[in-house]
Amino acid sequence: MDSLIALWAQLHAALFESVVQPVVFRLGMVTWLESAFDATEIFMIGALEIVVLAAVLGALEKWRPVEVWEDRRPVRVDVVYTLLVRLGVLPLAIFFLLLPVVDGLDGWLRMQDFIPPKLEDAVPDLLAHPFASFLAYLVALDFVLYWVHRAQHGFGFWWALHAVHHSQREMTFWTDDRNHLLDMVITDFVLAIVALFIGVAPGQFVAIVAVTRAFESLAHANVRLDFGRVGERLLVSPRFHRVHHAIGTGHEGRAMGCNFAVLFPVWDHLFGTASPVREFPATGIRDQLEGRDYGDGFWRQQWLGLKRLAGRA
Repeated sequence: MDSLIALWAQLHAALFESVVQPVVFRLGMVTWLESAFDATEIFMIGALEIVVLAAVLGALEKWRPVEVWEDRRPVRVDVVYTLLVRLGVLPLAIFFLLLPVVDGLDGWLRMQDFIPPKLEDAVPDLLAHPFASFLAYLVALDFVLYWVHRAQHGFGFWWALHAVHHSQREMTFWTDDRNHLLDMVITDFVLAIVALFIGVAPGQFVAIVAVTRAFESLAHANVRLDFGRVGERLLVSPRFHRVHHAIGTGHEGRAMGCNFAVLFPVWDHLFGTASPVREFPATGIRDQLEGRDYGDGFWRQQWLGLKRLAGRA
C-alpha cells in the first residue's frame, strides 16, 4: 500500500510540474498554484474512476444485460456527461470553493460565543477511529441525498431539470452522471454546505464522493443483478434503482416516485417510499411514449431543461 501511495504521489507531482504548473504560470495565476495542485489530483481521481468503472461495470453489462440495443447512440451522450463530471468533479470544486467561506462564518460565530455543532461533537468516542468517522459521515450525507432526491421529484421546478437524468431509455452505468448542469450545481451546493457544517474534512469528502459515485454507477448499470431480499435492504442494487427509473413508476408513481435512496435503502423503508416491484422494467418517462422530446444531444438536453423550467416546453 505504501508503494502505491508513493507511486500515486510521484504521478501527481509529475503531471502537475510538466503540464499544469506551466499553464498556471502562462496565465499569470500564480496565486492559484496550491488550488491547481489539488485540482490535479482531483482530475487524476476522476480519470482513475472512469477507467475502473468502464472495465468492471462494462464487463458486468456484457455478462448479464437487462437490454441489448443495436443503436447505442443514446448512450454516447452519457459518456460525455461522465467525462465532464468525473474529470471536472463539480461537487469537489464547490466544496473547496465554499471551504474558506464556511471557515470564515465559523470563526465569526465563535467570536459571537456560538460554537457550531459538529457531528463528531455528538459522539466523540465513536468517531475517534478514522473508519468509524468516515462511515458516520457517509451515512449522514446519504441521508441528505435521499431527501434531496425526493425534492428533485417533488418540486416541479426541480423535476424540470432532473428529468434530463430520467429521460434515458437506454440506461447504463454511464447514466449516473447524466444530469442538467443547474441540477448538479444545486445538488452539489447543498451537499457541500451540509458536509462543511457537520465537520467533514476535505480528505474525507473526496473519499465519500468517490465511494458514492462508484456505487451510483453500479446502481445504474444495465445488468440483471440484485442483492437478494436481505442484501437489498442494506445496499442499493441495479434492480432496486432500475425500478426508480421505470416508466410510470419511477416518477409518475405514488408520492412522485419510489426507491429514492442513493446508497442505503433503509431510508426508503423507513419513510415508506420503497417499491415492492422485483422486476427489471423499461426505463424512461411516461410522456416520452406520447412523443415529448427531451433531446438527443448534450446541448439540446440542457436547453430543453431550461425551457421546461421556464414553462415553455
